Amino acid sequence: MIAESRLRRVGVVLAGGVGQRVGLNTPKQLLKIAGKTILEHTLDVFDGHPEIDEVVVLMAPGFVAEAEELVRRNGYTKVGRVLEGGASRTETTWRALCALGEQECDVLLHDAVRPLIEPRIISECVAALERYEAVEVAIPSSDTIVVAAPGPRGDIIRDIPDRSRLRRGQTPQCFRLSVIRAAYERALADPEFPSLPTTDDCGVVLRYLPDVPIYIVPGSEHNMKVTHPVDVFIADKLFQLAENTAPALDEEAYRAGLEGRTLVVFGGSYGIGADIVALARGYGASVHSFSRSQNGVRVEDVAAVEDALARVYAETGRIDYVVNTAGVLHMGKLGEAGQHTIEETIGVNYLGPVNIARASVKYLMETHGHLLLYTSSSYTRGRADYSLYSSTKAAVVNLTQALADEWACQGVRVNCVNPERTATPMRLRAFGDEPAGTLLSPAAVARTSIDVLLSRLTGQVVDVRLSR
Repeated sequence: MIAESRLRRVGVVLAGGVGQRVGLNTPKQLLKIAGKTILEHTLDVFDGHPEIDEVVVLMAPGFVAEAEELVRRNGYTKVGRVLEGGASRTETTWRALCALGEQECDVLLHDAVRPLIEPRIISECVAALERYEAVEVAIPSSDTIVVAAPGPRGDIIRDIPDRSRLRRGQTPQCFRLSVIRAAYERALADPEFPSLPTTDDCGVVLRYLPDVPIYIVPGSEHNMKVTHPVDVFIADKLFQLAENTAPALDEEAYRAGLEGRTLVVFGGSYGIGADIVALARGYGASVHSFSRSQNGVRVEDVAAVEDALARVYAETGRIDYVVNTAGVLHMGKLGEAGQHTIEETIGVNYLGPVNIARASVKYLMETHGHLLLYTSSSYTRGRADYSLYSSTKAAVVNLTQALADEWACQGVRVNCVNPERTATPMRLRAFGDEPAGTLLSPAAVARTSIDVLLSRLTGQVVDVRLSR
């Protein structure tokens, strides 16, 4: 329910463009990055933000049905309408403003192709709209900006503005509905408006309602706009390296998501896996644990994995969640590693997740279930003495993102947990005793793992960090 003391807050996702500059014949917002379309990444943030009441999507002409299918498939609860955009950004924005009706509200206009928008920015925009009627998101310019002018043999520098006062505009751009609508009404009545260099909504307000102050909320370098081909690769890498977190749940949500469900844990005899087993059982799940030491199930043995899952399904009639915490850590230089070490590391750390994924997908399709894998912070960059471990963990991250993409249409979610250094038996064997308070507890990682399993996330690397 919206409190009577505040205005409705509407996130308007402007997805009306076509990706000509990235070499596409379809809208760039439908391009997939890190397991999801750019539009889905953006809608994930707005639909999941607690301070946003409603989301409206303006989609490129001819692609409304595709956007509506994405909304349906992801179960977005706040996306009320998907409307067709116009031939220009101005026309698309005006269509959105007209669609919002006459009731006053706060409007956050956001480019769909800025999928790395942080919830923090949205929260600060919402707070700023309590004091201002127009809000811009911007960041300082790290580059020197020059003003060019035509010269006899090409452009020359005419001026170099003071960089300390320059900002690079981002979105969302946020307004009281009556203010941005009034600015556009004046703009559309001005015959010179189509030829003006103004391209964004704050520029319209600045020109046609100059007495309305526009407050600046600090943006983020990550809040980039996917415009050119190189942006696709940068955004994909930023998603891979981003510190994602799972929404923390309460006791009621744990009980609702686990009671009567079936959870299979590979590597569940000790460490993180054992804590997941205990936690899920405590909330009423039917939990089945498999490991080499517990019941002779080796994840690198595809027949053993298939048999374990088949037995669970025969007993319970369903499999909702599959978790793989099995892993081995061998340190040392690659040239000095024995063949057994190489085969075991690759077999357990990478072939194991592949085997589990292939064997479990048919069961997870029935329940629209969730596969959860594990990586390590070393996946971001290979280091000496960790070549096998780091490379297999990087492979698991790519496997997660690829499977999330492959299985999205079947409603199966795939995520990867990336815990900071954790006090597990595997780590104790590798590093010995370490100072108390410098390691995560397996129980903390297990609780975050359950949060991820019960979330709508897919294709994400979810970090678990030690509170300091």
